[in-house]
Amino acid sequence: MKHEDVWRAIDTLAAENGLSASGLAKRSGLDATTFNPSKRRMPDGRNRWPSTESVAKVLDATGASLESFTALVSGARALASAASTRGIARRIPLIGLAQAGGEGFFDDGGYPVGGGWDEVSLPEIADPNAYALEISGDSMEPVFRDGDQVIVSPSAPIRRGDRVVVRTMAGEVMAKELARRSARRVDLKSLNPEHRDYSFDLTDVAWIHRIVWASQ
Repeated sequence: MKHEDVWRAIDTLAAENGLSASGLAKRSGLDATTFNPSKRRMPDGRNRWPSTESVAKVLDATGASLESFTALVSGARALASAASTRGIARRIPLIGLAQAGGEGFFDDGGYPVGGGWDEVSLPEIADPNAYALEISGDSMEPVFRDGDQVIVSPSAPIRRGDRVVVRTMAGEVMAKELARRSARRVDLKSLNPEHRDYSFDLTDVAWIHRIVWASQ
């Protein structure tokens, strides 16, 4: 278990409940600065870990289980928000992945816009800009199959190994695994080993959003 993975799990729980790190701390009954990046290391540079009491309060505040939190720390690719355990709270815009490269479906920030979207009832994700894509074809097998629906969260933190949806400046939209992201380039691994991997300059990428749930 790595220090950065534990803090990333806390950040992800915050994002998937529509909160900042300080907002999650306050909801959990903690001081608002408890999860601030500046508090994650001691003055001498040593790692500071969140206390077990803090984690317990976060789980209680978000409704997440210890098992789901542990899975997220260890690299889980998708974590439904706590709201999903209480049933469906809203409908999410849906289009096919093949449509997503067309004009008029996303604004400049990568958020869903326009009247061309359908709607689907899926487990609730707190991100108000979350949307769903329906997979078509075999380019993402065996991870995602034809007809699967995935929920994508523009606000969820992204790390290496996450499954993501990427839109290039040329308008191409693809679902891949984030292999590496540097200050200048993004390397993407195809989910289907029969399809090639991609590498782009950051200037050629419009946005990258994390897949947080799949209907498999």
